[in-house]
Amino acid sequence: MDKIYKKNLFGLSIDEIQTIADENGWPSYRGAQIFRWVYQGVADIDEMSNLPLSAREALKKQYQIFHLQIIKKIEEKKTKTTKYLLRTEDDLLIEAVLLRYRHGNSLCVSSQAGCSMACVFCASATGGLKRNLSAAEMLSQVYVVERDTGQKISNVVMMGSGEPLDNYENTIGFLNLISDKDTRNLSKRNITLSTCGIADKIVLLADSKTGVNLSVSLHSPFQDQREMMMPVAKNFPLEKLMEACSYYVQKTKRRITFEYALIAGVNDTLGHGQALAQLLRGLNCLVNLIPINQASNPTLKSSNDEAIAAFAEILTKKHINTTVRRTLGSSINAACGQLKSGFYKEV
Repeated sequence: MDKIYKKNLFGLSIDEIQTIADENGWPSYRGAQIFRWVYQGVADIDEMSNLPLSAREALKKQYQIFHLQIIKKIEEKKTKTTKYLLRTEDDLLIEAVLLRYRHGNSLCVSSQAGCSMACVFCASATGGLKRNLSAAEMLSQVYVVERDTGQKISNVVMMGSGEPLDNYENTIGFLNLISDKDTRNLSKRNITLSTCGIADKIVLLADSKTGVNLSVSLHSPFQDQREMMMPVAKNFPLEKLMEACSYYVQKTKRRITFEYALIAGVNDTLGHGQALAQLLRGLNCLVNLIPINQASNPTLKSSNDEAIAAFAEILTKKHINTTVRRTLGSSINAACGQLKSGFYKEV
């Protein structure tokens, strides 16, 4: 027998829930009551104690409150980094990673089940793209982890499986929901969206006035090499990408972070460093150098500490703000897609 799905109240905007109240002929304040209950974290419609029984029964006929289910979690003892494997209502598996810092807890959320970008250093695309995640499924990752840990998430990074700008409408819905004062009220300054460089959607994001931090996966200052590493670059040449990034900085007044995964003998040479500094000259940006997680692609070797330091020095001498990402979760294969693929091998 086919599974019967009811529409999820969790993930609906205040306007959508207000429409439900209006269609049922309820007083206008009922919509606001339902919205607050849903985002205060109740698990069942019957827990909405200030709604009449007749209203709760009417809601239950068409709606439910559904959250992602924790299937597995593993924690790195030293850093307390925790990776979650979560199941959707239609039995797809996605991942989220909790990163603990002195200044608070950051959650790396997924925006798609799988990925179609096929970057050579990432395991997310193993098995391809299954589907886009809804705004509710993105937001649920935050609620589920907070409930599991009993701690608040202070920062969200959209760097999990999937390309957020390839799921643009749901991503915007998620950003609006998580920043709503009646849900999590998370400042958009505490949210970072990471993209492979979908230039036209970067422009749309700038115009949307969401005001989130933008992180762009760059990984090479040369178009032909970037295409080999990131197939999506064929559709968005560096010239167009940099124009979009400049527009984002101008429109939002926010600094862009460029992620650069250093691969030994591939993109960590003196020439690469100089070309990267030239490409980014005059742009309000930060370069985040990343030692790659070799478990994602064993054929690639991460640059050693000396090469990373030398590359960083080239950039800093050219007045490019540069950091080296601290590695968290390497012992538990916390890179995108690895827990899911390992789970499938176990079963």
